[in-house]
Amino acid sequence: MLRLFRTNEIRDVQELEGDWDFQPTNGIEGLPSCYEYRMPVPGCWEMHPQFATYQGKAVYRRTLEISQKGAIRLVFKGVSHTADVFFDGIPAGHHYNAYTPFAVVIPDVEPGTHEVAVIVDNSFGESSALHVPNDYYTYGGLIRPAAIELLQELFIERIAFTPIRTAEGWQGAIRLYVRNIGQRARRARLQLSLAGRDIAAGEASVMPGETVELSITEPFPGVVPWSAGNPKLYLLKARLYAEGQEAPMDDLIERVGFRTVSTENGRIRVNGEDVVLKGFNRHEDHSLAGAAIPYSLMVNDIELILDMGANTVRTSHYPNDERFLDLCDERGLFVWEENHARGLSLEQMKHPLFAKQCEDCNREMVETHYNHPSIIIWAILNECASDKPEGREMYRTQIQQIRSMDSSRPLSFASHHRDRELCFDLADIVSFNLYPLWYEDEDPLELVKQARLWADQAGGLGKPMIMSEFGADGYYGYRDPSRVKGTEERQADIIERNLAAYTSVHFLSGMLIWQFCDCRVTEGTGWLLTRAGTQNSKGIVDRYRRPKLAYSVVKKYFAGRQPRSTME
Repeated sequence: MLRLFRTNEIRDVQELEGDWDFQPTNGIEGLPSCYEYRMPVPGCWEMHPQFATYQGKAVYRRTLEISQKGAIRLVFKGVSHTADVFFDGIPAGHHYNAYTPFAVVIPDVEPGTHEVAVIVDNSFGESSALHVPNDYYTYGGLIRPAAIELLQELFIERIAFTPIRTAEGWQGAIRLYVRNIGQRARRARLQLSLAGRDIAAGEASVMPGETVELSITEPFPGVVPWSAGNPKLYLLKARLYAEGQEAPMDDLIERVGFRTVSTENGRIRVNGEDVVLKGFNRHEDHSLAGAAIPYSLMVNDIELILDMGANTVRTSHYPNDERFLDLCDERGLFVWEENHARGLSLEQMKHPLFAKQCEDCNREMVETHYNHPSIIIWAILNECASDKPEGREMYRTQIQQIRSMDSSRPLSFASHHRDRELCFDLADIVSFNLYPLWYEDEDPLELVKQARLWADQAGGLGKPMIMSEFGADGYYGYRDPSRVKGTEERQADIIERNLAAYTSVHFLSGMLIWQFCDCRVTEGTGWLLTRAGTQNSKGIVDRYRRPKLAYSVVKKYFAGRQPRSTME
């Protein structure tokens, strides 16, 4: 399952789910001559009993049957964390980063049986600036869905939909990107349908190897806006016609919602109404699936989050599986989505590949997830060197990049630098990661008031503020009347005092608990040794989604609701 709705009616798309041949290479370069194992896709090789802790390179392989000559596109929604794609033994593409999708186009493929192989590497090394030993685990494998698309010379590469609210009603600004992979210039005509309207989107000449953008802005009277209480969704269908042809040669379907996000008067506002974000940071990690969480377990996560009364998920600390974002669209959960960089020092940010790998991640995140109405905040660089002048310039560069791609959503980043923060003036929303009563014996109410003063003095005056992380360890099943640190009782106490403080102040626009579920972390030395059992145990539920005592505390403070989803 690539998405929760059908994305094409004309283009031939075949999912590549199922068993692939699998072979660890143990440092040997190139493709292996034999494969001893089978591995499910999507999946993590750590779920196999022989590879529970394997870090390094391994190869996935399968065959494809192509019925007619033409171009194909191999689509990978997530390979962790480096992928080298081979087609019939020939290198076809390379991609870095587990959490963003990529595609490889192969022209002039002959009919018959062909082989696809992917060398996957989840090890750390000099070529990786973002995937480093960290407070979560870098699983190995084709962790998200894959597919093959049979392409025409002209095809629709992507659609970007921006809702606009005016005094007269709703409009939609629509950008369509048409690519020509043929050998001659072609003229394309685009036709759209959305919310009961059929729209001529224009024509353009597309040169060989070129991608052309067509843009229109149209009114959509009578549409129902997307909101948390009524997450109304619409299908946006685009069809491409080549000059001289009556039948469409390609199509692409996206799902959109009409909603606006602003930060007026120091508040986060959705469709002009103030919202307070109450929710969780969530890692894509499950004891039964690793990072390759199947649809049924994604739904279980959503239901637990909603049962506690939350309205927001932060995708800590990387772009999430698009099927999970589809669920958030459908269930009316707000999403803070952020790029992939956690806790990097200035020295790590000076890595020669840091800027390029962040730039690629930012672009792939925004372009592929642009149309999700649930995403109301983009964010970057969690707990990195935003307290240093050199770090500030890196924050500025990345914020400017995302703003140039999407001016319809506010930007933020989560800081733990307290009064040393240098970048709050660059963001639209100021956000703090603070752990009163856990790492320091501080009063949550006094600390949140102090944080507001720090923000005001550091360029955040008049901007909305979010407590983006707070929490405490609680080892599932460790219950003791002593209520010492690590017990479920102490975790529940700390969560209660934090929520009591944050729900009592008027200036907060959000509170996001660290974290929804326990997660596996990298085995290592230094501070990683403090993670008992190589696990971050601050989840309100454990890695199997068993609730801890803090579950009922959260439910007490987060008023519940049951959303409904409708779609046209």
